[in-house]
Amino acid sequence: MRVTFERSGGFAGLMLTTSLDTATLPPSEANQLRQFVQAANFFQLPTEMSSASQPDRFQYDIAIDDGKRHHAVRVGESSVPESLRPLIDWCMEKVRGG
Repeated sequence: MRVTFERSGGFAGLMLTTSLDTATLPPSEANQLRQFVQAANFFQLPTEMSSASQPDRFQYDIAIDDGKRHHAVRVGESSVPESLRPLIDWCMEKVRGG
């Protein structure tokens, strides 16, 4: 499974991005990533979940390729469903080097 994660916007307008692949992650992290994707029902989420434009808010773009399935989601900070929050938080931790 390959995950591309991007956070843009915010006060400073900085873009953070990372690509993760379960084939290169430690097994425990690869399993954790799969669990977050499954718990979020990622492949059933709508492709666009942005709210009305709000200055200084973040936008998240997540694309996942899992063999035969590919899905991309764009979600505004104020529209993130609770089921997706753990995946976003985990990806942000990886962007920051955690």
